[in-house]
Amino acid sequence: MGLLLLFNGGFMMIATLISLIYQDGVTFQLLLAGLVTLLIGSFAMVGTRNHRKEMNKREGYIVVAFGWIVMSLTGTLPYLVTEAIPTFTDAFFETMSGYTTTGASILNDIEILPEGVLFWRSTTHWIGGMGIIVLAIAILPLLGVGGMQLFAAEAPGPGGDKLHPRITDTAKRLWLIYVGYTAAETILLQIAGMSFFDAINHALSTLSTGGFSTKNESIAHWNDNPAIQYIIMFFMFLAGTNFVLSYYLFKGKVSKIAKDDEFKLYFRFVLVFTLVAALLIYFRADVSQSSVMHPMVLGEEESAIRHALFQVLAVVTTTGFVTADYTMWTPFLTVFFFGLMFLGGSAGSTAGGVKVVRHLILIKNGFLEFRRALHPNAILPVRYNKKSISGDIVFNILGFFILYMLSFIIGAGIFSMFQLDFESAIGLSASSLGNVGPALGDFGPVNNYSGLPPLGKWWASFLMLLGRLELFTILILLTPFFWRNR
Repeated sequence: MGLLLLFNGGFMMIATLISLIYQDGVTFQLLLAGLVTLLIGSFAMVGTRNHRKEMNKREGYIVVAFGWIVMSLTGTLPYLVTEAIPTFTDAFFETMSGYTTTGASILNDIEILPEGVLFWRSTTHWIGGMGIIVLAIAILPLLGVGGMQLFAAEAPGPGGDKLHPRITDTAKRLWLIYVGYTAAETILLQIAGMSFFDAINHALSTLSTGGFSTKNESIAHWNDNPAIQYIIMFFMFLAGTNFVLSYYLFKGKVSKIAKDDEFKLYFRFVLVFTLVAALLIYFRADVSQSSVMHPMVLGEEESAIRHALFQVLAVVTTTGFVTADYTMWTPFLTVFFFGLMFLGGSAGSTAGGVKVVRHLILIKNGFLEFRRALHPNAILPVRYNKKSISGDIVFNILGFFILYMLSFIIGAGIFSMFQLDFESAIGLSASSLGNVGPALGDFGPVNNYSGLPPLGKWWASFLMLLGRLELFTILILLTPFFWRNR
């Protein structure tokens, strides 16, 4: 945890440098926040330097869960010391939303914030995107601490492909791809017409599937610049794809990508959902009310396809950027996008949600149940990428899905206790748990979360963390047997 705080403080120093370059008036405050975080991290490391270095699976879960909480607590400092967000509840909500790459915000006017604070806000996305713990795995071996337990706790889903036998080398390769994509998107967005500051902030948010923007209107600010939106769409699609496939692409192993069952279903989902949304936008949507700033741009075929593809990718990959208020298109599309909140991107991506691979295995197992009913003595294993999947993995996914839906129902029930209407409650629960960002009702795509009661913000923060760490990592800490010696 001390090491994680050193990372946190280091990124605060980068935000301090940005503040100094842009002369935004909060350089000293950001420097103070960074130094305090570095100091706490240093004390934590020095105070525990002689302790046992081995780590079992139980300790791995503890470090992951509490590591995220500690990072979020210290991550509030830049907001508090600069008074960009004066209350601790709001600052914690914004920070947790950043690290979990949810992208929900309590800020009513983003554009008045100092550049250093805006950059820190986007950086929280970028750190959390690939996983705070995966970042540390590349360094932990220097301290003699193994990283496999941490990687398992950070990514407990079924996407267990390893690029290299050593977990440290896996983390380094993933981060190299992550950094490379971020740099590429920054350059392309700048060429397309964004300022460098806007470009790097949106690249940090896109590759992490976060959703924080430097503009109040989000990506709708550039509705008259399709090139910018197409670039963001391309990188949203990449960010929602398993990063292992990107590694295979750079190694020239294209056949592995073409044969990957999850990628094929992910691609088909995006294609079909975009076609459905585009047709409804073009023929049925009330475009005069749906766009945030430029209502006339939705009147053409290209515009309908672009907005449909953008919003489908934004919700499926849980990025949460906005080009229009999709809740104003048609009632069917409101329900349609609400359903997409439960889909999620690929396993091994920075996206949140249930993940495509889990849906794929559930669907395959469902169809096999029909065959098993007809042939009860037949051995019919679920196959993924032409390999049989063990029953344990299928049961794990079934258990995950049941827990996910229970968490959603309980989450919506508790939100309703804060006097929220039905649409707002279910939208908030699905969005927070899936790390999507935009919800429904009073917290839809063109609104923010500032009107949520303080207790509601704490509950939403918990759901964000629960969803980002894929339920088990958090829920297992709440079971009594986890804390027993045997």
